[in-house]
Amino acid sequence: MMANRVAPWLLLFAAWLLAAVSSLSAIYIGEVLGQAPCVLCWFQRAFMFPLTVILAIACFHSDFKVWRYALPLAAIGALFALAHSLLYVGLIPQPIQPCTATGPSCSGAGMTIFGGLPLPFLALGIFAAIIVLLLLIRRRTHQ
Repeated sequence: MMANRVAPWLLLFAAWLLAAVSSLSAIYIGEVLGQAPCVLCWFQRAFMFPLTVILAIACFHSDFKVWRYALPLAAIGALFALAHSLLYVGLIPQPIQPCTATGPSCSGAGMTIFGGLPLPFLALGIFAAIIVLLLLIRRRTHQ
């Protein structure tokens, strides 16, 4: 019985770790490196930061039903990250770009990390990984 609870807990811990590293990285980029977030970055942060807290509490209590309330946050954050990624590659037309009027550009050179990986793609990958982990938790616990 204990082995059945360990695997979902490790998945939950991995989801929290992704959210925590992502949140701390966003704070580091903004506060230490001084790179102001664009509008879409703020929206993504609005969904990632609460995930960090929610998943930490779920880890502490071994709450495997967390997918019910964390999955919508991750999915909405992923939609913002997808829109941001599409904007970054130029698939969203110029008239509806939310980041060009005021604040930093969504497609500027400062939007990359690790030698060229665009931050919007990284955010989308993190949200997608959290979604997959939450779905695996749901599947393995049947809750």
